[in-house]
Order: sequence, then structure tokens, then C-alpha cells
Amino acid sequence: MTRYDPATTEPKWQKAWDEAQTFRATMEGDRPKYYVLEMFPYPSGRIHIGHVRNYTMGDVIARYKKATGHNVLHPMGFDAFGMPAENAAMASGGHPKTWTYDNIDTMVAQMKPLGFGIDWSRMFATCDPEYYGQQQALFLDFLEAGLVTRREAEVNWDPVDMTVLANEQVIDGKGWRSGAEVERRALTQWFFKISAYSEELLDALDQLDDWPARVKLMQANWIGKSRGLQFSFPVIDAPEGFGEIEVFTTRPDTLMGASFVAISPDHPLAKHLEAAKPAVAAFNAECRKGGTTAEAIETAEKLGLDTGIRVRHPLDPDWELPVWIANFVLMEYGTGALFGCPAHDQRDLDFVRKYDLPVISTYVPIDGEITLPEDGGDPYVPPKTEQVHYTKLVAGDAYQTGEEAIDAAIALAEQRGIGEGVTKFRLRDWGLSRQRYWGCPIPVVHCDACGVVPEKKENLPVRLPDDVSFDIPGNPLDRHPTWRDTTCPACGKPAKRETDTMDTFVDSSWYFARFTAPHAETPTDMEAAQYWMNVDQYIGGIEHAILHLLYSRFFARGMIKTGHLPEKAAEPFDALFTQGMVTHAIYVTRDEKDRPVYHFPEDVEIHESGARLGATGEEVEIIPSAKMSKSKKNVIDPVNIIEQFGADTARWFVLSDSPPERDVEWTASGAEAANKFLARIHRMATEISEERPHGSDERLLKELHKTIDDVTKGIESFGFNAAIAKIYAFAGTLQKAPASGTKHDGLKTLAQLMAPMTPHLAEEVWQMLGGDGLIANAPWPEADESLLTEDTVTLPIQVNGKRRSEISVAKDLPKSEIEALALADDAVQRALNGGAPKKLIVVPGRIVNVVI
Repeated sequence: MTRYDPATTEPKWQKAWDEAQTFRATMEGDRPKYYVLEMFPYPSGRIHIGHVRNYTMGDVIARYKKATGHNVLHPMGFDAFGMPAENAAMASGGHPKTWTYDNIDTMVAQMKPLGFGIDWSRMFATCDPEYYGQQQALFLDFLEAGLVTRREAEVNWDPVDMTVLANEQVIDGKGWRSGAEVERRALTQWFFKISAYSEELLDALDQLDDWPARVKLMQANWIGKSRGLQFSFPVIDAPEGFGEIEVFTTRPDTLMGASFVAISPDHPLAKHLEAAKPAVAAFNAECRKGGTTAEAIETAEKLGLDTGIRVRHPLDPDWELPVWIANFVLMEYGTGALFGCPAHDQRDLDFVRKYDLPVISTYVPIDGEITLPEDGGDPYVPPKTEQVHYTKLVAGDAYQTGEEAIDAAIALAEQRGIGEGVTKFRLRDWGLSRQRYWGCPIPVVHCDACGVVPEKKENLPVRLPDDVSFDIPGNPLDRHPTWRDTTCPACGKPAKRETDTMDTFVDSSWYFARFTAPHAETPTDMEAAQYWMNVDQYIGGIEHAILHLLYSRFFARGMIKTGHLPEKAAEPFDALFTQGMVTHAIYVTRDEKDRPVYHFPEDVEIHESGARLGATGEEVEIIPSAKMSKSKKNVIDPVNIIEQFGADTARWFVLSDSPPERDVEWTASGAEAANKFLARIHRMATEISEERPHGSDERLLKELHKTIDDVTKGIESFGFNAAIAKIYAFAGTLQKAPASGTKHDGLKTLAQLMAPMTPHLAEEVWQMLGGDGLIANAPWPEADESLLTEDTVTLPIQVNGKRRSEISVAKDLPKSEIEALALADDAVQRALNGGAPKKLIVVPGRIVNVVI
């Protein structure tokens, strides 16, 4: 009997698929199309077991849909621009381009042995000039359509790396790479006008029935629709041009609890004051050193400066409030000004207690004793749906819900002509300018005569120069001796190129559309886009639930407006699945200074009471089931798994151990168990192929069709682990069954059911049992509905409440006959010991109770 040898078998079938172009996607009219896509990877250099799980899930769906008669598109590419490549170039003295393409070659070489059914002919990297040139064309079309703007904006500025940082790149107020204190700086930036689509992007979430609810909620919160009051505080003895300070609030019901008005250090009034007051200028400069993230603002010490200016309360002209500049107010949110209500907001309460400002409660709960904030208690945050008692009324009854009071306050303000109810969104325009080299150049030039001029499309792509250096901080494009110099596309005079490059989120916001025609001479080919769009199933991590998906939804709308996508693609991803992570134990020892020293799993030996280092025997602490991290060395290299067990084992294990939306812990014992099961399937196939048995086994046939039905439903619902559990069960039944033609055909069918998960083994078994052609091209088995219904039912028998036996009976067997069979059962006879039961209870289809 031959043993299953993945090292020989898996490359054989991969070659067969390549030669047959099994997964090459072409537009065909006679089959329904199906587009499955996993979020493409960053070329970091090596794939990890998390990649294996992600792409195996997509591959299962792609292979299953192909078997069910669909014309499948399953492509792969690389999200290849970004800072890590520049970091590597700085560290090694190399070039980001070389580093990136070398890593892509490495990762493709690691991915192909996993047997993914991918159309590799469509592969591209976003750093390919052929790709980013089309992205530049899209930018120009968006610019012409009014979807791009350029203006001054407040940004996170890293003074060491001399670049703008996204909010996510600011950690504890410092640049994620340089560690320098990040400053707020006003720079002229390019923006996509995503805010113009706020309402549409929010409303359309209700149409995404096959998206996880939590993802839709996260997006809704990020878009942040809110209704409130926009009004102004009249300024007393106002400087010229500053007669009012406009604010927007979602809680106008708290207006009678106002204690102060706060403005941003970048508010026009603050900038006006700093010109004449050194103390204001110094305070504003200090504030601008802080980060702009919500986390940075929330955790930073709340600082303020009294401007000396006073405003009148809009509902009481005799009530004056001080105007402060505060470091927690940002110009980019609302109007850059707010009023503080410390009795009902913790941040405002901290602020007024620090600067000895008044606290005024506007409402308290109807029931319950509380200490009011003005008497040293905590702020009372009013629920919007429960009734509260208003101690200082804005309008209406003294007992109202928060929502009612908000509506009443807006109505009162509008009635008195001091403000209006407006709807605002948290979503801000997408700043896409980045001061770095390794990104898509923004295709505009700056001409002294013509201003900012779009590059001509015939001059695209605007290619990045290769001869750059990273020996000093900043953007190499700014100091390149020739690249920046060009001619104006409008007048032909000398001009300068834009040296900012695009945010890498732009690269990933339309790649799914490019895959439909990756070699087209325009961003998309409308015929191909009409055929392949939308993405039927998108798969990726929850960490991309907000920005990537939101930007992609915006980009799809922009591409429709500019003629690059059909109307149906406004929501480009019909179904979304967010998979869990693969985790692994962390192995750690301590050095002489009690600092942690981490060890790779392969360097550790597990024993009954713990673990030790294989080389030294030193005891190792085990931290269970943690997220895989290179720094913690708890990573599993798929290449090692393939060399040890084969690709199918890796694929089978990451699918079998946990529901796909949850984390799965990689264990050596789990991988070994998976490998043993696959070897058992191969042994069974060897035995059956040598026997070539005949004859029918009706009971086995029924089990087979129930398994087909269960596995099909499992794959359709992303319940891969449940489908695999059914395969395990049927394999056990099959192994115990006597030789028959049904057993032979059952194993062939089992190979088909396993093919999406373990395609190499499935091909081998299929061939051994006489299957026609490639199993990758074979149709999916269909369950016979008539064989899914049970003719018999198994009834447990209890004697005095304890289970003693069971009997199998026909579903429609009369009650009297069930009683007779139960009384004749050996276990019941022994319990009765020649006597008669006191009572015999039969619950049809459920149970038999014997009382003695």
C-alpha cells in the first residue's frame, strides 16, 4: 500500500491545473459569473498562517462556486506602496522598489504551493506604473468632476520625518516611526470630497444585507449623522470682523447650563488674537504640538487660556460667558467652537474645576438621590430616551425625555430667530496628500502663470524616479535634481511637479475594479466591469471595517460618475465576511535583568507539565493563544508546515478548528491530527481502488446524501468547520462500512466534498477511484431529497428515569407495537425481573418511559 506523499502529489496537481489553465477567468455568457476576492496583502516579505486562513476561505468559495456551475473570477495582487518600503530602504541603503518586488516574488513563491485556485494572469502590484498611471487618470477625472479639492487644512506633522501623518500613525502624541512629538500644522492639501456623499453612504448601509451588522454599525458611527442646533453667541466689544462666535451642538437642551465658550487654537479669532498678544501666540503654538486624533485629545491634559473676551448668552442678554482657547477643540470638527456644559459632560467638568468656572445643572433624574456636579458630584449625562426633570428649562414641560427636550430647544431657537436646526455629519473630506516618495505621484504641476494645472493624460503615468536617496529625512522628490522640473501642460512654460504622493488607501480603493480588466489601457474596461462587477464575496479582516471599505464605497460612486463603472457597482461588495485571526502560544524566558526573551515555537519542547528550550533545557513560560506577532516570535511559517505536512494539512486545519469569524489557535497537535486524517482518507482510497467492489448499501447511501446536503449548507453559510465535522463523521461511517459499490462511489463523492478544502488530496483520490478529468472541473454532487428523510427513528428507553437502552422503529409504527418492542428489550426484561411495569409511557418519536 502506497503512503500519501504531499511533497510529490501536490506539485503534480498544481502543474496539471496550470497546464489546463483551470482557473483562468474569461467572460462567458452561458454560465452565471461569480467574483470572489480576499483583501490583497502588503508585500512584507513572507506570508503567515493568517494569510493561509484568509485565502483558503476565499479559495473554498471559489472552487465550490466553480463546481456549482459558475464562471469564477478569483484574482490576486499586492498593495505595494507605503512607508515600510521606505523604512527598509533607510535601514539597508537599498531602494523601496527593489525591496517591494523582491518581497512580491518571495510571497508568490510561498503562496503558489498552497494550491489556491487563482487567476495569476491578472496579478498586479499597486506600485506598477501600469496600475498607478491609471490611478492618476482616475484622479484627473475626479478632479474634473468636482470630486477633488485643494485647500489649507490642519494636519499631523512629524518634524523629524518631515511628513504628514494619518491619525492612525500618531501614537501617544508621537510619530509612529520617528518617535518625535507630532505637531498640528496648517498645510495646503489635496482632498477627495467624500463628505458630499455622507448621507448616501449612510443610507446605503441598509441595503447591505450580507454585511456583518457590526461593520455597518462601525461605518454608521464613523459617518456620524447628528441633528442639532447651529447658533451664535454675540461677542461683547468684539474685535472688528468677529461680532459672533458660531457653534453647533447636538445637545441644545443643555444650553441653560453653559459655563464658557471654547474656541480652537486655529479658530480665526484665536489667530487674530495671537498676532497682538504673545501669551496667546505661545499658547496656540503649544497646542499645535498635540495630536489631532480623538484618542490623543481625550488623553491629553485639558489646557485653556482665557482670552478676556466675553459673549452674551443667546437666551439671556444679561448673561455673559467667558471665551477660552482650549486645546481639545479642533477647527476641523463642527465650527471650531463650542460651549461647555460641565454639569453634564466629564471633559467640561474637568476643565471648569481646573480653572474655577461655574457649574450649573440643567436637569436631574426624576427618581433617585444624587449629588449634583456643582456640589462635588459626577456629571449627570442625560439619557435621550428616558424622562428627566429639567431644573432650568430651555423650553417645554419640566418632565421630558432628552429627545423631546432637544426638539423643543431647536424649536424655541428657531422661533426666536437665534439659530436653526441642522443635520451634520462627522465624516470629513479625505485628505490624500502624503509627503513621501513611495506612493502614487499626484498628476498636477504648479505654474507661476497658470496656477495648479492637471497633467495631460497622454503624459501619464507620471513615473517615480528611481535615482533617489533616503540619507536625510523628508521627501526625496522635493530634493531630486531633475524630476520636479517640468513644463506646464497649459502654457508650455517651466513649471514644478507636485511632490506629494497619494495616500495608500487610494491604491486599495479601486483595485477590485481593475481586476476585471487588469491590462486595459483605461482604468477599467466597461464591458468587463459590467460583466464581472460586483464582487459577490469579499473577505478580509475587521481592522479594515471602516476606512478601506468606506473609501472603496466612495470611489465606486466616483468611478460611476466619471464613466468607469456601471451604476450597479455603487456598492461594490455584495457580501462581506470578516474572518478571525490565527493565534498561537507565546514562549518566553527571562534574561538576567528580568526582561522577556521570546522564542520561536520550533525551538521549544512541550512536556507534561509545561515547556523547555530544546537547546538548553531551560523552563519556558507559556502565554496561551495570543495574536501572532513577529516581535513575540509566536509566528508559524506556512512554508515549514508545507514541508512537514503538505499544503492540504495547513488548509484543512485553519478551516476545521473554529468558526471562521472567530480566532483559531494553531497547535502542533492539531496540525498532526489533521495530517493523520488526510492520510487515512488516502489509505481508504488505496484499499477501495484495489477492491473495486460492487453492490448497494442503502443505509450508507442515505448517510452519503445527508452528508452532501450538510456540507453544501455549511460551505454556503461560511460554516466551514461545521462542514468539516460532517466530513469527519461520514469518513468514519465509510471506513466501518462493508465493501460495496456504494462505498466506492461514496469515497469518490467525499473527495468532491473535500476538494474545496484539500484540493490536492481530492484530485489524487478522484484519480485513484476512476474519476473523469480533474476534480477541479467536476460538478458539485447534489443531494437526493428523497434520501434525506428518515423512515426510522431511534427511541431511548428509560427505566425509572434512567436511560437503559434504545430501539429503532419505523416512524409510523403504532404505539401498541412500540410498547411491545420496548417490553421485549433485554435491558427492560432484566429490570422487570419477571414482573410487570406499573406504567408504560410512549412519547411518539421521542422516548419510552418504563416505571417499575
